[in-house]
Amino acid sequence: MGAKAGPPEVLGALAVLGLGAALLCLLWEAPWLTPWGQRHPQEGPAGSPGCGSSPAWEPLGGEVQWLWRNSCRLVLVESHPQDLPFAAGSPSAQPLAQAWLQLLDAAQESVHIASYYWSLTGQDIGVNDSSSQLGEALLQKLLQVLGRNVSLAVATSHPTLAKNSSDLRVLADRGAQVRSVPMGRLTGGVLHSKFWVVDGRHVYLGSANMDWRSLTQVKELGVVVHNCSHLARDLEKTFQTYWVLGAPRAVLPKHWPHNFSSHINHFQPLRARFDGVPTTAYFSASPPALCPHGRTRDLDALLAVMGAARRFLYVSVMDYFPTTRFSRPPRYWPVLDNALREAAFGRHVQVRLLVSCSLHTDPRMFPYLRSLQAFSNPAANVSVDVKVFIMPVGNHSNIPFSRMSHSKFMVTEKTAYIGTSNWSEDYFSSTSGVGLVASQRASGPRPRLSSVQEQLRQLFERDWSSRYAVGLDGQAQGQDCVWQG
Repeated sequence: MGAKAGPPEVLGALAVLGLGAALLCLLWEAPWLTPWGQRHPQEGPAGSPGCGSSPAWEPLGGEVQWLWRNSCRLVLVESHPQDLPFAAGSPSAQPLAQAWLQLLDAAQESVHIASYYWSLTGQDIGVNDSSSQLGEALLQKLLQVLGRNVSLAVATSHPTLAKNSSDLRVLADRGAQVRSVPMGRLTGGVLHSKFWVVDGRHVYLGSANMDWRSLTQVKELGVVVHNCSHLARDLEKTFQTYWVLGAPRAVLPKHWPHNFSSHINHFQPLRARFDGVPTTAYFSASPPALCPHGRTRDLDALLAVMGAARRFLYVSVMDYFPTTRFSRPPRYWPVLDNALREAAFGRHVQVRLLVSCSLHTDPRMFPYLRSLQAFSNPAANVSVDVKVFIMPVGNHSNIPFSRMSHSKFMVTEKTAYIGTSNWSEDYFSSTSGVGLVASQRASGPRPRLSSVQEQLRQLFERDWSSRYAVGLDGQAQGQDCVWQG
């Protein structure tokens, strides 16, 4: 959900952190996990390079080299909170809980999970509600996975929001490896990423935390990529940056060792057929301090997608602030705001921004939204529209920090972006996050499958045209949202 920055002086301390090359090699080789096959912990994962060695796989080559295989498959996933019906026949994605359980059933060797915090049972927050059952079932499934001798490794943020949760202690007692990453000390932010890597072959990435409310009380969106080892092993490198920083007395390096480098990025994305559909894809990451050589920064990925839009640019995000949120004093930060305005004014792209409003939303966001809306000028073919997604609380008022839209995605006619970060400066400068940038093109005159960007556009338009999306000139229901309209 939200993120809290660490002490401001941490940012200054980063400038003097660093290790010699030889010491780095010793430090980074030792903690590597064993995600594929049984190897000694100091050998690193099967196929992973040590310091000074060559990459595990070579770059894919220029603009025309493709992996002509059909093993990769991309599926959008989402959760719909209870009592949030959409119109009959509306587009939908695979249920998130179903996708997670399927990934755990498929796991044969390893499950690596990065998550801001864990709270899978109702008792964690003192709530007795039947909607927690899916989260509790997920916890039991994770215990079953450990019982099958599948290794489970978790990187999470320290300190944690879920101070009363016993999930990670229960899993650790059954053999899970858990590392809490002191991101506040290291970068001034938190570990806000939410992704899985399963067997070095399958990936989940999206807005959902490991929280039962993410399955039944909060609206989430993500993506699962099946049978795609190139992408999975690339995302695993980001997991490993967290893992080594969670080791005792770990420090942030000035330069990440070679074995953390990526060869899949904005300039050289993975090119493969996903279910027969020509696809390009890559992962981005934040903050810059956690982007080893070759890794596209998350902010740069967003700006690249926005800059390439020519027809429409739709954004769904929980919070939207052209400022910092968690540093004091706050700073003005118009980078993404300017990019939206430039797309609308300079290229006449249709811009739509859908933000969440709940009882926990910071009302200081709304002047910024009104400013963006006021930029619209239909007479000059400048189209910028803003709506607020308000989820009815109904009889769920006993569940704290629920009944909100937590999604973080963007879609254009060319590209889909699915991420884990809200839109304010801290999420890109100090807090960890990840994003998937994917684009598909039709193969043949009558394509069998819709592209990922077309599927995501349909989900956005479903939300945009639903009864829960209120224009800034509309009247909001005060009992469900801090904003009155």
